[in-house]
Amino acid sequence: MLRTRVISALVLVPVVLVALWLGTPFLQLLILAIAALAAHEAFGLLAKAGYLNEPLLGTVIALAAIAGTWLFSDHPTVAPLLVGVGVIVAAIAAFLRPDPFAGLQSWVATTFGAVYIGLLAFLVLIIETAGPLPAGAPLAGILDGGRIWLIIAVLSVWSFDSGAYLVGRRFGRTHFIPHLSPGKTLEGVAGGIAVATLVSALTLFLAGQNPFGALILGPLISVVAQAGDLAESMLKRAAGVKDSGALIPGHGGMLDRVDSIIFAAPAAYFYILILGAFR
Repeated sequence: MLRTRVISALVLVPVVLVALWLGTPFLQLLILAIAALAAHEAFGLLAKAGYLNEPLLGTVIALAAIAGTWLFSDHPTVAPLLVGVGVIVAAIAAFLRPDPFAGLQSWVATTFGAVYIGLLAFLVLIIETAGPLPAGAPLAGILDGGRIWLIIAVLSVWSFDSGAYLVGRRFGRTHFIPHLSPGKTLEGVAGGIAVATLVSALTLFLAGQNPFGALILGPLISVVAQAGDLAESMLKRAAGVKDSGALIPGHGGMLDRVDSIIFAAPAAYFYILILGAFR
């Protein structure tokens, strides 16, 4: 299993790094591809959990919100407008079901899945709207501000996940929310927060920001990343499956890989927004 996971990582990591280096439009297209795969799995889980839905329509709504955020970055009202239209279209599609209960269920589940995956639009929003790094920042001139802030957000999530896993495995004793994820412990969460805060401090410093901002960013990303992981666990538990899919050998599905990032993306965006790092 470990060998399979390592091989999968060796294939996937270069793809992400190349997209980061190339920037627009490759990075946005990668996010759209990830969202499409995650949406396919999310609607599949909803169906297995007994929730009727319109997977193709829901996926289109989610991708439209993400693409709209990218293509109309100078008009921030476009993406919410597309989501609103999607909710209406999902309702109209639900009218076609002869059973009103089934129609309502389909409308709610389709809208939920679309909005859930559509939260990845905040990654695009960070890329498109983050301002340049301050002069003299160690990473200034290497990548633009949008990509640097994206790296900060994603590394914070990954460091929390890794720290929580390693500390929880070694020192974990106090379980919490066992009905969703019996392996999670409070000690693991505390370790994950500590590691994420340290990594956030380092990346903020490299971006020319005050590293003490990590005292807010680290715990913020950690809490929402854990919530994102538990949210997907709840969905998988309801569906009666261990993984969202088998797309990535040794790692499960795409949704398993981005569940924490889905919730962390808007949190990171609002942190940077309050910081005033957007154009």
